[in-house]
Amino acid sequence: MKIILLQDVKGIGRKFDIKNVADGYAINFLLPRKLAEPGTGSALERAEKRRKEEEVKAKVHADLLLKNVGALKGTTIEMSGKGNEKGHLFAAIHKEAIAEALKKQTGIDVLPDFIHLEKPVKEAGEHTIGVETGGKKGTFTLLVKIVGE
Repeated sequence: MKIILLQDVKGIGRKFDIKNVADGYAINFLLPRKLAEPGTGSALERAEKRRKEEEVKAKVHADLLLKNVGALKGTTIEMSGKGNEKGHLFAAIHKEAIAEALKKQTGIDVLPDFIHLEKPVKEAGEHTIGVETGGKKGTFTLLVKIVGE
């Protein structure tokens, strides 16, 4: 069955990709969870248009970030989460949350795709986060604190 992905799906593809998958997988998993829509003629045209818009948007963000990579150096953002007395967070901090906090605290808009994390942050303390676009690399510091209930 031909489908259009509405979100990134691990092992299948990225948002707005057009893929052929097994009928049962599409009908029982992807479509009910709103991860994909059937690949009909008009939907394929809309998906292609949305994909182009997303590419333009990503290019604009990349260009803007390229200009702001230098501004990231020395920047520290703070985030907090619930955790135990050993400094381990109950819920990990992912790229999306870091990008949102960076925008709120510094005004620098970074897409999560440009943030490089080996794995989500699960411990309190200082973490160096890398950002890369167009061959330019920058880093900033993420300070994670544990908050009580």
